[in-house]
Amino acid sequence: MQFWWVNQNQTYQHEASGGYLWSPKTNANGNTNPFYDNTTKVTVGDIVFSFKDTLIPAIGIITSQGYSHQKPTAFGTKGDNWDNQGWCVDVDYHELSNKIRPKDFMDKIAPTLPSKYSPLQENGNGNQGVYLTAVPHSMADVLLELIGKEAHTIISNIRYQDIADIEESTIENDIRQNTSLEHTEKEQLVKSRRGQGIFRTNLERIENACRVTGVMAKEHLRASHIKPWRDATNYERLDGNNGFLLSPHIDALFDKGYITFSDNGVLKISNATDKEVTQRWGILLETNVGNFNDKQKHYLAYHRANIFKG
Repeated sequence: MQFWWVNQNQTYQHEASGGYLWSPKTNANGNTNPFYDNTTKVTVGDIVFSFKDTLIPAIGIITSQGYSHQKPTAFGTKGDNWDNQGWCVDVDYHELSNKIRPKDFMDKIAPTLPSKYSPLQENGNGNQGVYLTAVPHSMADVLLELIGKEAHTIISNIRYQDIADIEESTIENDIRQNTSLEHTEKEQLVKSRRGQGIFRTNLERIENACRVTGVMAKEHLRASHIKPWRDATNYERLDGNNGFLLSPHIDALFDKGYITFSDNGVLKISNATDKEVTQRWGILLETNVGNFNDKQKHYLAYHRANIFKG
């Protein structure tokens, strides 16, 4: 998760009510602008602090990648010198009850300001010319603490599955629009996202039961990727070695990184996992679920390094 700061003196009302950020692609002189380019660098799930009239009135959650879009007609005469072609990002805005004025807290904020592309001067005034810029986690932590409980509530309510679904929907759309892929290949890649099609067929040639529960009735098992579909290459999305047949509750834990497996088949449970959940479901630490082939071990290494919560 990255944190961003956006100066919206002219456009806040339109962008907040419309659920987006918009910037031109270039300056009036046709040159690129790093603060406009940042619109293409945000990631789904990133957090953005809105800044308007010396206050932070809202916190936004990025819900899309940047994409080309004409200047919103809602801007009217605002930004007449801006090019009509720009970058847009979808944002879920949360209006704040406690709208802090950063200038009142510069004794806490100033030490955390980034050395380059800072949105604020050390006296608390905004830096002219800065639109969207990254802020360090140390600065974000101070701002969140100053805003208080509602800020932490907004952050904590970002659901992992919501973010994953948004990312995967974007990837799925890209696959459907990819003119270099045959129609049948597109369909199989899309089906594999849901554990269907060729991916499941390939997986069932390797796995015949849930590794943890032992359930063999395939109608009750989910075909789960080891290296997540959203992170995988097209080959890996269809590779039967990149998956397990898992009971639904085991799939939910594995998919979110609450459990994983060592190369020798030992079940590992994350410290972040609710112990009551694993106890009631009869999931035991250090259970051995059997041997894996070399290709499965390769995917499991990714899962342990990037998905497992440790």
